[in-house]
Formats: sequence, structure tokens, C-alpha cells
Amino acid sequence: MHTNIGALTEHAQHTLLRVEGRVLHVVLNRPHVLNALHPPAHFELAEIFDAFSDDADLWIAVIRGAGDRSFCAGTDLKALAEGGRDEYPPTGFAGLSRRFDLDKPVIAAVNGLALGGGLEIALACDLIVAAEHAVFGFPEPRVGLAAMDGGVHRLVRQLPHKVAMGFLLTGRQFSAREALAFGLVNEVVPGDQLDSAVQSWVENILACAPLALRATKQVARRNLDYASLADAIRADYPAAATMLESEDAVEGPRAFAEKRAPVWRGH
Repeated sequence: MHTNIGALTEHAQHTLLRVEGRVLHVVLNRPHVLNALHPPAHFELAEIFDAFSDDADLWIAVIRGAGDRSFCAGTDLKALAEGGRDEYPPTGFAGLSRRFDLDKPVIAAVNGLALGGGLEIALACDLIVAAEHAVFGFPEPRVGLAAMDGGVHRLVRQLPHKVAMGFLLTGRQFSAREALAFGLVNEVVPGDQLDSAVQSWVENILACAPLALRATKQVARRNLDYASLADAIRADYPAAATMLESEDAVEGPRAFAEKRAPVWRGH
């Protein structure tokens, strides 16, 4: 069980990994640079999320930053200025921003600064739970860059257009409470309650059949590719077919009829 994750845990240099039951916890472990990422970290994270995707025993991933100051401050600009190249794996920033085939739920536990690429990571996750002191933003234009690895694209899709453009064209930061008001995050809690709040979301997700969740995520993501609702509904979603043919699709109604909690197997 978790063979690939175990090997990665042993050799990881820029992350900390922990498996709790069906949940993979990923910690960005570069607190000396506010968990900003450089190419070696990106490629390490890509391997981690590849292994998570392939591991049938892991159903949820949670990603956060080391310490309580920063989730991720984006690109390690010092490393970039020292002559490094800003290289990403094919799956993008942190191995997540361009990963479009991951149907398992991923939660961002934002425990501080989520700037630039850090916000790109959070926006690429399915849920965001933030500490009250969390701060979000795309400051790239202020250093001659732009949030091109999914940041601009996702923000204008996840916020009202004028609100998104206001942040994108100024580099202005916004608070966790503002993000909650915009519907950009799911919950905001005091910093010392972040872990318990995330755990509550995890438990609620684990109460659902994992294949049903993967079907739901796949449909929710891919249906946006279609111009009309009719085309989206008629489209083929492989995860939905897998769900309908699974043992869990039998177990759910049976457990309901027998007035007991279902036992999900994920196959």
C-alpha cells in the first residue's frame, strides 16, 4: 500500500508528506523563503501528485505550507535572479496548475500568504480553507511578470470579471475575509482552528463514495468545455461510467435500505 508515496516521503527534499488513512497531506517545506518554489520543488510535487493520482488507496489530498506565515509566496525570485530558469513540469506550477485529469478531491489549507504561484496552487484545488490571517494576490505585474500558469485564467472564471480585473491590473492583495465574501474560499477560521476545520471537510468528503466524487468532479470540470447545456449533459464522462459499474453503487442503496452507514471500497 502507498509504495510510491512511501519512497517519495523518504527522499523528498522540499516537501513533507504524511498519509492518514485515505488522506495524503502535502506540506510545502521551504519556510526560509516563505514556501516559495523553485524548479526542483515543482518537479518533486509533480511526482507526488502523480503518485497520489495513481494510488487507489488514497482518496483525498490536502496541501499547505510549513509554518504559520505562508502557504506559498509563489516563485522563488531570489533563485530566479541568481541565474536559475523558471522551469515547470508539464503539470504546471507545483505539479498542479496544469493538471487537468485529476478527479480526486484536493483541499488547499491556506495558512498565510498565498501570492502569485501560491494563489495559482490554491485556485487549482477544489476547496480552499483559509486562516483569518491569510492574504491572497497576484503581485506579478509589480515585478514585470504575469500570472500565466493558470492564475489569470482561473481568477476571471472564479470571480466577477470586474473584481478579478481590479486585482489583476493592480497587483493588489486581498484578505481571507474578502476572499470568502467573493466566494473564492469555502471557509475562514482563526489560525489555530485551521487543522480542525480542514479535518471536518475531510470527514464530510470521506462520508461520500469516492468514485461518486470522482465522477462529480470530472463532470463539473469537463462540462465547461461545452457551449450548450444539452451538449454537456449528453457528453461522455468515463468516471461516471466507472461509478455506475462499481461495488459502491450497489453498497450505497443497500446501506440506505438496511439503515446503516455504507462501507465504501472505491471499486
